[in-house]
Amino acid sequence: MAIPPPLGLLAELTHRCPLRCPYCSNPLDLERRAAELDTATWLRVFDDAASLGVLHVHLSGGEPAARADLVALTRGAAQAGLYTNLITSGVGLDRVRLEQLVDAGLDHVQLSIQDVLEDAADRITGLPGAHARKRAVARDVVALGLPLTINAVVHRGNIDRVEAMIAEAVALGARRIEVAHVQYYGWALRNRDALLPSAAQVAAVREEAVERARGGHRGTLVIDYVAPDYFARYPKPCANGWGRRSLNVTPSGKVLPCHAAESIPGLTFWTVRERPLRDIWERSPAFTIFRGMDWMREPCASCPRKSVDFGGCRCQAFALTGDARNADPVCTLSPMNSLVRSIAGTERGREQTPAYRTFARVPFS
Repeated sequence: MAIPPPLGLLAELTHRCPLRCPYCSNPLDLERRAAELDTATWLRVFDDAASLGVLHVHLSGGEPAARADLVALTRGAAQAGLYTNLITSGVGLDRVRLEQLVDAGLDHVQLSIQDVLEDAADRITGLPGAHARKRAVARDVVALGLPLTINAVVHRGNIDRVEAMIAEAVALGARRIEVAHVQYYGWALRNRDALLPSAAQVAAVREEAVERARGGHRGTLVIDYVAPDYFARYPKPCANGWGRRSLNVTPSGKVLPCHAAESIPGLTFWTVRERPLRDIWERSPAFTIFRGMDWMREPCASCPRKSVDFGGCRCQAFALTGDARNADPVCTLSPMNSLVRSIAGTERGREQTPAYRTFARVPFS
């Protein structure tokens, strides 16, 4: 079977991060600085990606600004012919470094915000002053002529201020905002009871706040909305199908079909330290195991939606049912959908303190 090339590469340059967000989707066991790929290896990965057919690279983390060679990596990706998107908290960037990134060929910046209330935003990140620094970075990004996307991560603690976060994106000069509910993997799964909003809150945001804002900002701001899986009727086509459109390289060089794939036990991940990217994309067992539809069980195997959502999310199927081959239980056609309905319907106290990561802060260098 001919394997079409991936379109996007998520380059996790580092797991180092100055923030401690309790919904972090990075793995519970982070890769340490000593294990990170060096500059030359990342540049080879970018060249391999372009040769494979990848069109754009997302420079991510952790916080990619923790890498002292971020400018060199950006330049190498741009020279390889890749569209470069920097996914950042903004911490570790200033006007001078942004100017260097622009000169290196950076095409776009995606900046996360946690709230519009400074105290609430800083409390979620665990870093005093973070929100003010993010605002300053956003203004510098726009002043330098770079397109800016704001990523607003939504949870129970800030869901009532979604419209205000959209207005903040407009005030900062963003061209796009992604209103994205927390996806419950990694650290976020551990904090689900503290973060998951109610069904009424989700409906109000989707049907009222987002649609009202789209009407008010039409032609000024593109508003994308990422719904929480637990309140959906059908699952999302995770990564547009396992091993179909994108791939992820971890800080140490392991290549994953999706960001959370390491949460599934028993998968073997090949590394760019030992194999070329094309070989991994086409033949790695971690990619082939759920590629296509032959792996599907019922009800997915005979479902007319199997080419739409590809059975949903394998990582979520494992997290909630214990078996990655099961239908994503978010789907109302899944025999295990009652698990999700029970979680979504549980009444939770409004004030719960999430658990924060406690690993030592790592230096920027």
